[in-house]
Amino acid sequence: MNSKSMTLFQKLVDVETIRETQRAKGLATILAIGTATPFSCVNQADYADYYFRVTNSEHMIDLKEKFKRICDKTMIKKRFMILSEEFLKENPNMCEYMSPSLNTRQDLLITAVPKLGGEAAIKAIKEWGVSKSKITHLIFCTTSGLRHAWC
Repeated sequence: MNSKSMTLFQKLVDVETIRETQRAKGLATILAIGTATPFSCVNQADYADYYFRVTNSEHMIDLKEKFKRICDKTMIKKRFMILSEEFLKENPNMCEYMSPSLNTRQDLLITAVPKLGGEAAIKAIKEWGVSKSKITHLIFCTTSGLRHAWC
C-alpha cells in the first residue's frame, strides 16, 4: 500500500471510529413524546350538527342522520381542527360541494403543521429533560393530509 492509499485508509478508519463512538448501543428507545393539537375543538357527539351547519346542508336530514350514526360508532371523543367556524364563514369555498379549496387548505397547513410540530417537540424535549444536542432522531407524525416536500 502506498502512502497516499494509507492516508485515505486511515481517514476512513478515523471516520468509522467516530461513527462507532456516536452510534447508540442497544435497541432504539422512545425517550419522550410530545403532542400538540389545533385550537378549534368539536365534540364528536356534536360533529354532525356542526358539519351540516357550516356547510349549509342542514336541509339534508336523512344524510345528516346517517352521518350522526357514523359519528356515534367511532371511538373518537373530540375532533381538533385548524378551521374555526369564523374562518369557514370568511372562506365559503371551503364548505361548498365541489368547490376548489385544496390550495386554501394546503396554504393553511403549510403554516399550522410546523407550528404544531414545534409545540410538540418543545413538550417532548421538556419531558425528556436532556440537552437538545443529545437528540439523535426525531419522529414526526401528522394526520392532516399535508403534501409538502419536507413531510
